[in-house]
Amino acid sequence: MPGLRWPLRRARETVWGGGVIAYPTEAVFGLGCDPLESAAITRILAIKARDAAKGFILIASRIEQLLPFLAPLDKVTRRKLQDSWPGPVTWVVPAARDIPFWLSGGRDTLAVRVTAHPAAYELCEITGLALVSTSANRSGRTPARSSLQVRTHLSDAVDCILPGRVGARRKPTEIRDARTDRVLRAG
Repeated sequence: MPGLRWPLRRARETVWGGGVIAYPTEAVFGLGCDPLESAAITRILAIKARDAAKGFILIASRIEQLLPFLAPLDKVTRRKLQDSWPGPVTWVVPAARDIPFWLSGGRDTLAVRVTAHPAAYELCEITGLALVSTSANRSGRTPARSSLQVRTHLSDAVDCILPGRVGARRKPTEIRDARTDRVLRAG
């Protein structure tokens, strides 16, 4: 990928190296990492002062990046997901039995989204991974909406900040339960 922009290359290398990144998403900057890197997950939990039992959202550029983390999807569930993606709907779906506790918070479900945000999409494409996605803020604080806010409040805690603009959304993405269609968080 010789024409890849330098910030994306740096973010890719940071993720591949087990680091923590900040990147723009649909509504706010997110903190992310390889979902299987326990040391990076531990750092994100510490940055946010977050309980591991809350679990995380995984974002991806394609549903195939999410499939290793999910229980086999029936046709109806897969159709629901595909009809809403890429886009700002996060679905809570049955998780694979062997995913780490820190991703699901110990539940039998996992929150996942195929993003339509250009920078987040590119990041998942160039890393070839689904990525952890949680708001870039310390618990109880307003999430960062710019790379400057990330730098000001979290620069000592992250290894790389991917510059860019957040999407036009003012609220985080909607979260729906794929089994019941119930809205768990309005977007």
